[in-house]
Amino acid sequence: MPNIKSSIRSVKTDAERRAKNAPVKAAIRNIARKVVALTETGTQEDAKATYVTASGLIDKAARKGIIHKNAANRRKSRLAKKVNAME
Repeated sequence: MPNIKSSIRSVKTDAERRAKNAPVKAAIRNIARKVVALTETGTQEDAKATYVTASGLIDKAARKGIIHKNAANRRKSRLAKKVNAME
């Protein structure tokens, strides 16, 4: 535990921020896994529909500052490549 007052406050706010961001990041990871699974076994229509949902979640997280905008674009690009490769 830090001894400096500002460090104590930042530890507390870091924990609050981490607790708030964790479920959003987990949701992004879960939906991305679902898209990948559908590209391997499912139909392309299902994969595209799930990709649209995933893209929305990723964009929302980027707008809120949970993930960086370039990281969001990278994740969406990688998922789109997998969906488009199904054709």
